[in-house]
Amino acid sequence: MVVARRPEVFVRPFSMEEGRKLQRITRSAKDPVKLRRAIVVMMSGQGQSVPDITSLMQVSDNYVRDFIHAFNERGFDAPDPKWSGGRPPTISEQTREYICLIARTVPAEWGISGHSTWSLRTLAEHLIGRGVVTAISRQHLSRILRAGKVSWQTTTTWKASNDPHFITKMQAVLELYDHPPAGGRVICADEFGLLNLMPRKGKCWRPTASPARLRATYNRYFGVMHMIAALDLATGQLYYRIRTRKRWREFLSFLKTLRTRWPAEKLYVIMDNYSPHKHPRVRAWAAANNVELVFLPTYGSWLNWIESEFAALRYYALNGTDHRTHDEQNAAIGAYARWRNRRAQPKTSFAASSAIRSWTSYPAKAA
Repeated sequence: MVVARRPEVFVRPFSMEEGRKLQRITRSAKDPVKLRRAIVVMMSGQGQSVPDITSLMQVSDNYVRDFIHAFNERGFDAPDPKWSGGRPPTISEQTREYICLIARTVPAEWGISGHSTWSLRTLAEHLIGRGVVTAISRQHLSRILRAGKVSWQTTTTWKASNDPHFITKMQAVLELYDHPPAGGRVICADEFGLLNLMPRKGKCWRPTASPARLRATYNRYFGVMHMIAALDLATGQLYYRIRTRKRWREFLSFLKTLRTRWPAEKLYVIMDNYSPHKHPRVRAWAAANNVELVFLPTYGSWLNWIESEFAALRYYALNGTDHRTHDEQNAAIGAYARWRNRRAQPKTSFAASSAIRSWTSYPAKAA
């Protein structure tokens, strides 16, 4: 019995413009399927036989023949892959939502002792045990959670305020930020520290896998210092003093320097409830010198505009350093303050789009 040889199949002749288009596809196609199909057409158009193409492209004989026929029938619509979408999902959308809901609970709510949080393994075992699914791998479970916007996150803390007048005090502070009184100057004051001498971790540009090194030490020699600072919202300027202690005496002395700087204006000093700020001697001096002390709600220090300035100071002037003396560290802080003040702008629009603007009552817990 003699097996007849299959007839040769070649792509139809194509124009010069079609040839240029095929060449562009072979040079720029990102999809490997489209690229492979375009190469098959080009090789066939150059007169290479089906066996030669299958040998070079490492594909089957039927693949080459079928695609040449498809190109001859449909033209350049043929190289574009038509994805079928794969196998339909075996886990319904409703079940996926239920899985994400369970993942946001804690194991104790389901009577599972000894676990305060789910691992992918324990969650998968729980889902199978309850009959939610018959089988599921950790990889598939991870994909379902990711698609449902449930991610593995570190817990954060929430310090609730016990101030019964929180909203009233917050709105008073926001009013000063938004509409500074005519003839007055709004100042945000606070203490920054402890300023001890220690290697401080930070970030910097370095060659890949070659982090900067700082010495490791548990010793804290030469004591600590404290920075008392004030942020002038009208100019954005930052003023400070570094002292060995932060008692009411040091704070009152700092207020007196602010009073001397703006002798003709009433000062509205926004600050937290730190006890030296409320000392009777501080209150008496402020009342006698046209200075209004505006206290934040308890556990509401995030309302103090100077806190963001402290964060920037820590990031730019202290992180990544290892000062050996207080004079050296104080000089670094002073250099940053001068650099910052040269670029200062008036402070406006505090938390303009924040939810705190619409609060009518203090939230019971964090969202």
